[in-house]
Amino acid sequence: SQIRLVVGLGNPGAEYNGTRHNVGFAVVDLLAKQWGLTWQHTKSWHALWAKGEKAILVKPTSYMNRSGEPLQVVANFYKIEPAEILVVLDDMALELGRLRLRPDGGTGGHNGLESIIVQLGTEEIPRLRVGIGAAPREGAVDYVLGRFFEEERSLVEKSIVRAADAVKCSIDNGLLSAMNLFNKNPEPDRPESGPKES
Repeated sequence: SQIRLVVGLGNPGAEYNGTRHNVGFAVVDLLAKQWGLTWQHTKSWHALWAKGEKAILVKPTSYMNRSGEPLQVVANFYKIEPAEILVVLDDMALELGRLRLRPDGGTGGHNGLESIIVQLGTEEIPRLRVGIGAAPREGAVDYVLGRFFEEERSLVEKSIVRAADAVKCSIDNGLLSAMNLFNKNPEPDRPESGPKES
């Protein structure tokens, strides 16, 4: 199916800007900037949205665990099917800098994706997971709601740009083509540390 709607997941409010859990917002913000779009706010939808030539961008203004409700309202308004929606979200199971596109699947323990699956009544919703690195054994909530460390920022910025490219490729060339290209490890851009075996 043609991707017609891209929803970035995150929490609203300045206090959550730049947090690991808001990587989805960062990706659609970059897309809006690249496409020269301005965010509109429809209070009754509980969402920010921007309509581009190729796709509609959405940022729910509900909190993360209620992301499905605004998304369903927007999708119903524009008559968009679940298979035509691409969800962009953070993933602790992926190392920082990794991306994983899939056409369907479970929640992976992500409350935002769970809300969307429950509201739309199907797991057959394409998603782009953006790696944020593993949380400490205790304190996962503090980890995802915290900001990236200074030494991570360069890799995070590259990851967000790459994720935006993955979204555009999914729209232009189809999900399978984008999966083949972006599910691979990104090219290393820094020398490996530590001693090398001779």
